[in-house]
Amino acid sequence: LNAVRDGIQNASSVVIGPGWGLSDQNCDFLNKLLGTIPKKTPLVIDADGLKLLARLKNWFTLLPEQTILTPHPGEMGVLTGLEVAEVQANRWQLAQEYAKRWDVALVLKGAMTVIASPQASLFVNPVSDAALATAGSGDVLTGLIGGFLAQGVSPIQANVLGVWVHAEAGILARKTLGMGQSVTALDILNHIPEALLKTKKAGF
Repeated sequence: LNAVRDGIQNASSVVIGPGWGLSDQNCDFLNKLLGTIPKKTPLVIDADGLKLLARLKNWFTLLPEQTILTPHPGEMGVLTGLEVAEVQANRWQLAQEYAKRWDVALVLKGAMTVIASPQASLFVNPVSDAALATAGSGDVLTGLIGGFLAQGVSPIQANVLGVWVHAEAGILARKTLGMGQSVTALDILNHIPEALLKTKKAGF
């Protein structure tokens, strides 16, 4: 904890969760770690970090000011106590409701990913592609968002840009391989440079 805490004090952004595991020790570590993150440092929590977060009492009061949560429907269900079917049936409304309730930027992943801010802004990515459903795809998205935050991009802009570039990279990977079912997270990662160039040319 001390080693991580020292590094975080000078970090431009922090990403927590992918590959963590769900042990009680990790939950205790997360609880202690959240208290060491400077309030102004952008934070992204994903994957196992979200499931661990849900175990902490009043967890949303422990978060820095610029926090982004990136749940898929199952993780959103864990955070809210709702069934996955209910999450899927009310994606836009729930994203807006809980972004405001938790005072976080929220990226509800899935076909046509929903991005909501506590200020009630709502964005929907008009992409639904099988290539993006591969295991580890969400970790690539989390890394993208964290990277944009580290470059000084605002949380809501980092979310929109990250989701868009990630989707473009998935589509490019599918076109390269010929079918979405063959795409891996590494394929998506490898197509990010091309996706960024395409996004820049489009004037995003």
